[in-house]
Amino acid sequence: MRETAVNNLVQKLWSDETGFLLATELVLISTILVIGMVVGLAEVQHAVVQELEDVASAFGSVNQTYRYSGMESPKGSGRGSGFGDHRDACDSQWDIVCASGNGRG
Repeated sequence: MRETAVNNLVQKLWSDETGFLLATELVLISTILVIGMVVGLAEVQHAVVQELEDVASAFGSVNQTYRYSGMESPKGSGRGSGFGDHRDACDSQWDIVCASGNGRG
């Protein structure tokens, strides 16, 4: 008797199509949203890397040279001083590029 009730319940659940269309729509919408979020987050990552590279390039392009000439008077003199900033290895704006494969670099 109990086995017949279980079989009837399983048969009812198997043939019940109420909500099938709704579940299919939710799966489709969820898939589209996840794909859109992945693409959107990849674009955000690329934009953040570009902005940070711009900031780093701005710091690297600051001219750090200074120089002052010597001074001389009848009571004394002082020699001048100077410093020259040489180009660093990563001073270019285009040092950081995206890896190939995403169509950008």
